[in-house]
Amino acid sequence: MSGQPNTRLADLFGLAGWSKGELARLVNRQAAAMGHPQLATDTSRVRRWIDMGEIPRDPVPRVLAALFTERLGRVVTIEDLGLVRHGRTGKRQGGGSAEHPDGVPWAPERTAAVLTEFTGMDLMLNRRGLVGAGAALAAGSALSSAMHDWLHTDPALAADAPRLDNPLHADPAGYDRYEAAPIGSQEIEELERSVEVFRAWDASRGGGLQRKAVVGQLNEVGGMLAYHHPDHLQRRLWGVAANLAVLAGWMSHDIGLEPTAQKYFVIAAHAAREGGDRPRAGEALSRAARQMVHLGRPDDALDLMKLAKSGSGDEVLPRTKAMLFTIEAWAQASMGKGQAMRRTLGEAEELFVSDRGDVPPPSWMQMFDDADLHGMQALAYRTLAEHEPAAAGDAQRHAKQALRLREAGRDRSKIFDHISLASACFIADDPEQADTYARLALTSMGTNSSHRTWDRLREMYRLTGQYSSFPKIQDLREEIERALPKGQWKSAGGNSTRV
Repeated sequence: MSGQPNTRLADLFGLAGWSKGELARLVNRQAAAMGHPQLATDTSRVRRWIDMGEIPRDPVPRVLAALFTERLGRVVTIEDLGLVRHGRTGKRQGGGSAEHPDGVPWAPERTAAVLTEFTGMDLMLNRRGLVGAGAALAAGSALSSAMHDWLHTDPALAADAPRLDNPLHADPAGYDRYEAAPIGSQEIEELERSVEVFRAWDASRGGGLQRKAVVGQLNEVGGMLAYHHPDHLQRRLWGVAANLAVLAGWMSHDIGLEPTAQKYFVIAAHAAREGGDRPRAGEALSRAARQMVHLGRPDDALDLMKLAKSGSGDEVLPRTKAMLFTIEAWAQASMGKGQAMRRTLGEAEELFVSDRGDVPPPSWMQMFDDADLHGMQALAYRTLAEHEPAAAGDAQRHAKQALRLREAGRDRSKIFDHISLASACFIADDPEQADTYARLALTSMGTNSSHRTWDRLREMYRLTGQYSSFPKIQDLREEIERALPKGQWKSAGGNSTRV
């Protein structure tokens, strides 16, 4: 007991609106439902948790996490409640601070536990039809500061968790969530193939329809990681976990579950680092940066990109570096820094061309091809055109090239290309061409579950305002109004100029 209030638990307790006596009764009831009928919590004990910083013994932290998750309609973990014991995590009481949000970075032995706990709570929200979007995003500078030193060192895989005499010893991390069992190379190959299937589906149809399946698969992998396999298998399993966590985060971002998405990106970075894959960890953080630009927070994105680039290590391929530079350029464009953006895109092009292809790209980079390079350039120039209208011509050129190069199955990317192209045409005072490309985007959007496409369409709709007296554009505006789902008119984060 620290004698200091647990401010994290106190804040969430205030949001939940319970009395201390009511929470005590709920804990006893929930514990009994989870197979612990002997638990007997009272009001005075709840008071000690909140006011004196006492950390209850297992299973109470897990019981509380489940109760707060259901009450608040978003994932609440043991870390969020400040109920991780100091000796297990190396972190101080409270599980985090402004400098170390959510207690990151976690100690290696906690990564599998955090993964299984978070995915388990996320699945519970799915089952009960709740919405997991009520938390706040951590600032990019806070995440970067907390994770910098950790990401720049390479862990020994043997330290992933304490080993006992049995090399396949299972940690309690997997208990009550998934009946873990040791697996072999064949099972890992099947898991790796499942990642490719999920990734292809996401690229084609958006993140909404398969997110629950990805989260469920990730939850199972977390259970598998509770066992300690031979090092070569353990590294591959951490790689599967990192890939699934990135997908879960990207799919969550795609449907507007922003705090949930950010947590998955951080989990992915942890998993990649535990597997010794620093480039993958950097790419996971770059996803969090892209999320920040989309939400109108380019300064946070640049903080995260600085960490992603420096933390990727020496083995990162030129094509991966090129991808990272395009995200940085988009953030710069959002801030109206045209000269810096052009310089960064130039570096991206040089890096992309310099990749001789003699080293096969990792699976998570295979979708960043020539089309994606032009698509990101189009997006950056279209974004800059809000500050420098002359940039609209470059945006059109790159968007058209991206569309020419897009392969089958990249339907969501094609929608984004058409919206970038239409927006650039509106900015360039070419409403006739803009109308054509906007309608091509609308034609494909009905079969796509990506909320980000609606976000970008809403921004394009704003550009149509000055041409609303044109009959064709007025028809387009009405069609967009009918197509946008209800409640989609307000920009997330209150940012009316998001792209």
